[in-house]
Amino acid sequence: MSHEDRALFLTELYVFSRDNLKLTTLARKKKQLPVLEKVTITDVAAEGKAIARVNDMVVFVPFVAPGDIVDIQITRKKNSYAEGKAIHFHEYATKRAQPFCEHFGVCGGCKWQHLPYEEQLYYKQKQVYDNLTRIGKVEIEEKLPILGSKRTTFYRNKLEFTFSNKRWLTEEEVRSGDAFEQMNALGFHIPGMFDKVLDIHECWLQADISNKIRIGVKEYCLTHEGYPFFDLREQTGFVRNLMIRTASTGDLMVVLMFFHEDIERREALLSYLAEQFPEITSLMYVINEKCNDTITDQEVVVFKGKDHIIEEMEGLRFKVGSKSFYQTNSEQAYTLYKVARDFAGLTGKELVYDLYTGTGTIANFVARQARQVIGIEYVPEAIEDAKVNAALNGIGNTLFFAGDMKDILTPDFIGEHGRPDVIITDPPRAGMHDDVINTILSAEPERVVYVSCNPATQARDLGLLNVRYAVKKARPVDMFPHTHHVENVVLLERRKTE
Repeated sequence: MSHEDRALFLTELYVFSRDNLKLTTLARKKKQLPVLEKVTITDVAAEGKAIARVNDMVVFVPFVAPGDIVDIQITRKKNSYAEGKAIHFHEYATKRAQPFCEHFGVCGGCKWQHLPYEEQLYYKQKQVYDNLTRIGKVEIEEKLPILGSKRTTFYRNKLEFTFSNKRWLTEEEVRSGDAFEQMNALGFHIPGMFDKVLDIHECWLQADISNKIRIGVKEYCLTHEGYPFFDLREQTGFVRNLMIRTASTGDLMVVLMFFHEDIERREALLSYLAEQFPEITSLMYVINEKCNDTITDQEVVVFKGKDHIIEEMEGLRFKVGSKSFYQTNSEQAYTLYKVARDFAGLTGKELVYDLYTGTGTIANFVARQARQVIGIEYVPEAIEDAKVNAALNGIGNTLFFAGDMKDILTPDFIGEHGRPDVIITDPPRAGMHDDVINTILSAEPERVVYVSCNPATQARDLGLLNVRYAVKKARPVDMFPHTHHVENVVLLERRKTE
């Protein structure tokens, strides 16, 4: 074979292989997974999706309710389970609610709007106690009923919105075949897609002033030159994020994040906000040139007003800054903290350790019933706020320390500051580090009050504490209506040695 013939042969082989690969890829893409017909939804899973069982296979389906009879398009199949979506309803469950938000089913939040609130509470309580007994394998002496939220809409005190020049198109918009000139969005990320944002018209999570501010900011940026919405993939644009925090005292914080400095346009937008919304008591901005949106390592600059808002609870006042953690449902946070304080059983003589103290809300909340409270938290700014909050309320029996929990809470620390009578712990979703659990076991407090936003990791930690502590009682508290998330408070008491 000549060089020319060989070159031609290899070229044809490459083209054939390439085109065949394309055809194979297209065939794979077009391969449709099966449709399961007339399947009855039977239960709700831990992460909020509902469950159906077909031939011993568990199928997880979102946005359906137990009792629905549906056709399910399988979207993902594994050996032991499958995931799918309902494509046709034959019958609706008797216990169903009409979703109230136009973004239901697309937005990543409020996924349980189709369930009556009483049903939501039932499944949340079931989830908590199933986790504690199945994962933690602990016995609970007293299972107290869940405490629901009086407000089921407009209950959040903080929301963060993202600017994007690539808004998410709904299935209806895609099917329409229309060309959409306006692709800018100010809203929430589509779950699992970092560069796609759903444009929010009306959100039912925060007081209506939040909707007005968001819409006002968006309209201003669209009608004035020089305000390109951020491109999350290309990392270009000017306006990037918007955070709104409200307080029961009437305080209102707005933080705008820009990708780069443009003094003239930045000040024009902030001035518009200050004039248009005099309700804002704390107007701030951030210049964030990083790839991610976190502001914990960024300077937050005051444009007008204060650098914080004030929240109030049982006569106590709490300073909440732009980086501070504060429970996002203020009213229900009061309920949660009252349960924790009641479980602690304080008489005024106890030394209390408050782990993961945040801005010291729980520490300062229980301080009047304790001899002394020591709070530990990872974020230094939060600890500074905790100290300010103690001074603001004239509380003199609290001490606060900043640093990694497993590094601070050591036997030496306990030797210096005293062995706690009660430990209150409110860790992040990941739960407690093994070193922290071991330190609690060696410290041997009489009681441990464990507040958790993740019953699964709480159950795991309770299983580890079970060697020395008995679970006396538990009380779920619903902080987040229309979602599957739930808080739970557990009281552990040290087992008596024989």
